[in-house]
Amino acid sequence: MTKNLNIRSKSFDWGSRTYIMGVLNVTPDSFSDGGRFATVNAAIDRAIQMVISGVDIIDIGGESTKPGATPVDEATELARVIPVIQGIRQHPDTQHIPISIDTTKASVARSAIQAGADIINDVSGGQFDAEMFATVSQLGVPYVMMHLRGTPATMQQMTDYDDVVGEILAFLEMQIDRAVNAGIDRAKIMIDPGIGFAKQYQQSIEIIRHLDRFEILDLPLLVGVSRKSFIGKILNQPDPEGRLWGTAAACCASIARGADILRVHDVAEMLDVIRVADVMFRN
Repeated sequence: MTKNLNIRSKSFDWGSRTYIMGVLNVTPDSFSDGGRFATVNAAIDRAIQMVISGVDIIDIGGESTKPGATPVDEATELARVIPVIQGIRQHPDTQHIPISIDTTKASVARSAIQAGADIINDVSGGQFDAEMFATVSQLGVPYVMMHLRGTPATMQQMTDYDDVVGEILAFLEMQIDRAVNAGIDRAKIMIDPGIGFAKQYQQSIEIIRHLDRFEILDLPLLVGVSRKSFIGKILNQPDPEGRLWGTAAACCASIARGADILRVHDVAEMLDVIRVADVMFRN
């Protein structure tokens, strides 16, 4: 694995510590905090709060990917994310922070990068838009490739696996090859097994238990467990905001199995988890 990746003013030294990606949903229908940061000012205030808390990357999404979510058109997604990206870039407290754009649309990704984003985070792993890999290659930016079957609207009917980790690995290997053949620098690819995306409760747990199997790909591993439904099932907690300590446990387990980046809602609390877990589990 390439040991260093420089993004804006930050150097990511993979393996030295766990990095934290803060979730900033600017949608009205996110599973956890839908609507709370849907105005530009509220989103910028949230970004400032995350930077103060120690976030490494802010991940901005303008389309919900929760189970059963209805897709939005390009114009709607752009109207949600571009003013927020521009506002964060213009604010003195946040202008230095790396931003990822959480989108499956190549056109949105391109516009977001032009507006000041640095990373493309694609939950479809390049499946939804035939232009995505060519766009990432042309832009020359880091790319997060996630595993997903179906679409957010259909994915929870597509959870039949013989070997869930093995099949995710096979998908990622295939998509990495496609991405590299399209001109994407392999050293700029990060992988995400897609916890909760076309995975049932037990399958999400199985993936976390075996995250070390993804080491064979020799790429930075991003894991998103924050407030997910499998934690709610374990805790019998239907409210996503009531899953803080369950999220902390799942984050700790993910670090123990080799996660390089954690995508979370509660930055300050999970940063404490990371600091302790890194001492326990990293050389």
